[in-house]
Amino acid sequence: MAASMYINLKPVKPALFNLKPAPRHSLLRPARVRCAAPTKKRYSITLLPGDGIGPEVVSVARNVLKLTGSLEGIEFSFQEMPMGGAALDLVGVPLPDETLSAARQADAVLLGAIGGYKWDNNEKHLKPETGLLQIRAGLNVFANLRPAVVLPQLVDASTLKREVAEGVDIMVVRELTGGIYFGKQRGFGTNEDGHEFGYNTEVYAANEVDRIARVAFETARKRRGKLCSVDKANVLEASMLWRKRVIAMAAEYPDVELSHMYVDNAAMQLVRNPKQFDTIVTNNMFGDILSDEASMITGSIGMLPSASLGASGPGLFEPIHGSAPDIAGQDKANPLATVLSAALLLKYGLGEENAAKRVENAVLNTLNKGFRTGDIYSAGAKLVGCKEMGEEVLKSLDSQVPAAV
Repeated sequence: MAASMYINLKPVKPALFNLKPAPRHSLLRPARVRCAAPTKKRYSITLLPGDGIGPEVVSVARNVLKLTGSLEGIEFSFQEMPMGGAALDLVGVPLPDETLSAARQADAVLLGAIGGYKWDNNEKHLKPETGLLQIRAGLNVFANLRPAVVLPQLVDASTLKREVAEGVDIMVVRELTGGIYFGKQRGFGTNEDGHEFGYNTEVYAANEVDRIARVAFETARKRRGKLCSVDKANVLEASMLWRKRVIAMAAEYPDVELSHMYVDNAAMQLVRNPKQFDTIVTNNMFGDILSDEASMITGSIGMLPSASLGASGPGLFEPIHGSAPDIAGQDKANPLATVLSAALLLKYGLGEENAAKRVENAVLNTLNKGFRTGDIYSAGAKLVGCKEMGEEVLKSLDSQVPAAV
């Protein structure tokens, strides 16, 4: 199994965000057998394609991992398991025991996307999204890293003005297994006037705040040394505890500049002046919302990966986009967020930094060549589908100079 996932993280800033494109030394795609390196390491990967566009983008990422492995002397074994709506249709539950067991036994887990209109009216325990919460809890991956970086090639794809979006490089550290999504008490009831109501409870224990705060401070220390903790401490008791614990931990990190911001203001500031942020740490619900907002600064939610990590055991890696059932099966999906999630899997899940850099460079090279899926398309670029974008990434992988050992 892979080693401890967050305590001994390598530099948290993904290499993609500071790399120049690797030079193109040949217009021809070298034969893969000739490029293959002797197999030195073996890893098992559990694939959870899920629903909608999930199988399409996971298929691309799997091919990228296989070729990267052959170039780096790594052998991957893949086990594909059902989850979400696909599992509901197959066995009647969103996360079968066999799927969770396979995920726990793997070195890392790559997830596509789950959900769709077909299951929207299911009871809660039979919704695809319930399976997502269950696997996060089952793997105890409490720290979700979501980078939001405006790449130079895509700055004009942002909905914000160039001068606002250019140079944005944010890491959102989201607590993933606590808060209102998991809190008790919860449910439905009827009040004294006979009106039905629903209720949820936002609960955080000190140890839950401490462990995610430590990940965030360590992350900020390896980036630009600025950490903004986002809460609602003027109203919510859970946020009051959150802020108290984060402030207490700051004493251990005098080299990190800590600030605090209420979530409503943070949402506004992300649009007004996103470059003021370096690392953001926040709770489960606020992180869910703010990271999606930050994704649109970059031009498309289809570009952004995520890594969900725990103290030990396999990490869970997935694009932050949804299943997009409206374009599923039409070869319109952008696979790059899933490819970049595979790069995070290599970097943080397996500690294979050279392999991760290969993948990140390949994505940059592909964008430099002008290939775009519909969500990031602009005039003058070449519009391609999911499969062709994947093929271009493979070509860019093959054309790279071998990474230094």
